[in-house]
Amino acid sequence: MEKNVTEGLQAAIQSVKEYYEKKGLFRYPLRFGKRPALIVIDMAYGWTDPVYTMGSARLDEAVEGINRLLPPCRTKGVPVVYTVPTWEGEGNPYQPHPAAVEHRTWDARAYEIDARLSFQPDEYRIDKPVPSAFFGTFLASYLIQRCVDTLIITGCSTSGCVLATAIDASAYGFQAILPRQCVQDRAAAAHEWCLFDINAKWGNVVDIDQVLEYLKEL
Repeated sequence: MEKNVTEGLQAAIQSVKEYYEKKGLFRYPLRFGKRPALIVIDMAYGWTDPVYTMGSARLDEAVEGINRLLPPCRTKGVPVVYTVPTWEGEGNPYQPHPAAVEHRTWDARAYEIDARLSFQPDEYRIDKPVPSAFFGTFLASYLIQRCVDTLIITGCSTSGCVLATAIDASAYGFQAILPRQCVQDRAAAAHEWCLFDINAKWGNVVDIDQVLEYLKEL
């Protein structure tokens, strides 16, 4: 079943890609700016630890990829920003259903950034109320103040907060770069489709080695 879904998705992506090419649509140029920042989206335990309802996977691939980017970013003085979703008031949608006894009750730990990413005291954390890291936060001001022109987007989930952040990054005039190995989703089909769509319309989806080479040359 999963193989059939994957094959069907790839066929659909190829069909849309050919249509775009025929019409000359969405030819988003690949370019890296001079002043990047790295954003790590929602890599808190509530999303990386499967004991929570939202943490359907440990996101090991994304953690590994982000950990390859963090050292050169820190060495080069590239701003590093982490985001964590918040929920105010009653009716927290992250709480497990009473019947889901295998899941841990949503607590303060769920909002803690996964220790595997070694969050540093001088790095910036944003608590965001909605999927986009820009809406209702100081992210745009933070980046503009530091003359950032390129936003390297990592984290989860590709079809949700990563997509929303990429769209808003483009709207604010930042070049959105997504290293493929540094973003993940609960659903493989949603992940692949959104990477295709982002690459067509909102930014560039590239191999992590291209980003590492870019950081090396800064």
